[in-house]
Amino acid sequence: MSSSHPELSPALAPTSRSRRLSPHVLGLAVGLAALALAGCQSRGGLGDITGSIGKSAAQPLSPADWHAESERWGKRYDANQKDRDAAFYYARALRALDQNAQALAVLQSAVLTHSNDREMLGAYGRSLADNGRLREADEVLSRAHSPERPDWRILSAQGTVADQLGEHARAQQIYQAALKIAPNESTVLSNLGLSLALSRQLPEAERVLREAAAAGGSDVRVRQNLVLVLGLQGRFTEAETLARQDQSPAEAAATVAYLKRSVSQQNSWDILKTGAKAKSNTAQPKPVQASAPAAGGPQG
Repeated sequence: MSSSHPELSPALAPTSRSRRLSPHVLGLAVGLAALALAGCQSRGGLGDITGSIGKSAAQPLSPADWHAESERWGKRYDANQKDRDAAFYYARALRALDQNAQALAVLQSAVLTHSNDREMLGAYGRSLADNGRLREADEVLSRAHSPERPDWRILSAQGTVADQLGEHARAQQIYQAALKIAPNESTVLSNLGLSLALSRQLPEAERVLREAAAAGGSDVRVRQNLVLVLGLQGRFTEAETLARQDQSPAEAAATVAYLKRSVSQQNSWDILKTGAKAKSNTAQPKPVQASAPAAGGPQG
């Protein structure tokens, strides 16, 4: 995933019921959500609900399933690269397997042939974001739906790109527009919650993430990001209690210990970057934002 770091404010005011956070912690800890968002959860079929701390939620298809999908649609695509479905579903499988450059190449060619296909444009916009081409992604996604036929999925994807660009106020407006079309949609609420956190509005972020967690169709990752926001407010007992809904007691304790270090140490960016890249079994915060399930396909 490619991304640029948002500019950090020089100081942070204490939040209610919280300790004073390190000047870098909030922007960096929550900023991690926006930095990863388009590449990690808008991908086809890999899940679309906000975030992850520690173990990720169960996914619809396993890596082996996606490899099989890639083989099946790849053969059909090789036989006829103008086959619309072959290009769309082959690229979706490639994105699910993190083969982002190849997926982008397939979609870049496909949109030339299927220039009026809004679903294809949406997939292309997400793929551009996967590859860190955020301004292009923003422009393409804006063409993937129309004012008279708005698509909440595309709006949600646009919002995640705006958040990655550091344009959090615009992102929040986009999410609100998506919620007018799809009220109580957990993916959009999740993205809005993390966008608010990126704007240093932790109590409001908590409220929205609680709403997302209560919405139908939400999954473990919504609660995991609520754990993150509680931890960023210094409410570690609450964070650990919530984490235990989805993690073992040892994993929940490790998650909260990690959050405690992150809000108390000056080198929190290094800690969080390490946590985002860690491949050990230790539970560590890895917040991500969703874009939205792609219309007409499982997700992405």
